[in-house]
Amino acid sequence: MPQTLAPPPPAPDRRPAPGTPTEPHALAALHGLTVSGARASLPEYVRELWDRRHFISAFAGAKLTAQYSQAKLGQIWQVATPLLNALVYYLIFGVLIGTRKGVDDFVPFLVTGVFIFTFTQSSVMAGTRAISGNLGLVRALHFPRACLPISFCLMQLQQLLFSMGVLVLILLGYGQIPTWSWLLAIPALALQFVFNTGLAMVMARLGSKTPDLAQLMPFLMRTWMYASGVMFSMDVILKGKDIPGWVEVALNANPAAVFIDLMRFALIDSFTHDKLPPHIWPLAGGWALLMGVVGFVYFWKAEERYGRG
Repeated sequence: MPQTLAPPPPAPDRRPAPGTPTEPHALAALHGLTVSGARASLPEYVRELWDRRHFISAFAGAKLTAQYSQAKLGQIWQVATPLLNALVYYLIFGVLIGTRKGVDDFVPFLVTGVFIFTFTQSSVMAGTRAISGNLGLVRALHFPRACLPISFCLMQLQQLLFSMGVLVLILLGYGQIPTWSWLLAIPALALQFVFNTGLAMVMARLGSKTPDLAQLMPFLMRTWMYASGVMFSMDVILKGKDIPGWVEVALNANPAAVFIDLMRFALIDSFTHDKLPPHIWPLAGGWALLMGVVGFVYFWKAEERYGRG
């Protein structure tokens, strides 16, 4: 007799039990799954950054060492570059245009301005490329992306400290005697570092989506430099000029000019208190706090979008 095949077993009922969520997000939450690369809360994000402080320091040091690894003079260019810039500005602005007239100790005045503005300029330029220039690292490893702009600003601070050693020699060579006021350079640099880092974070987020911004930044930074009194004294230039009051207020409140004036006041004897705009220390602290907080939060808001095309 031919064998009859048994009927197949009934298909299992795959319908979810009553009350079981069917939405993907709800199912993930039910089983303890989280979104890959999700943005941490702000306190948790700060804690993650602190846990990676050694990585930030090591990354900054490695970048600084590699920056001039292909040049024969190596790390000497860290100091030679701003010095050569100062020499060019001295010849063009100080000698040909005559901005040194009416400015005591013009060479220390100029070199201080060039070094301090270069600190901000380099931090902003490096911050603009912090994400877009390190996409391989961003896509390969999980870490707080704020590590990158902070590392680049720390690298620029380390480079500035090399330059400050040369600046001290220039000050001594032009008869500046070390005084207690030189210690004011420490809080001034600390405030500038916070301001630079916040601004670099803003530019890092903008540059991550608009790589062409890096090509525009040199023109914007050059314009900012000319408005910051790097190569000339604002008091001398504006003296006797009929300009609107709001323009003078804006020039005096310019953060780059504020930090440059503070450093000149700390290091140069002839740059006395009367050459400073009113309330300059609260102004510097306000700029540092505002840009530091706003820049950090602005960068953190887009944390989960960096490196995703």
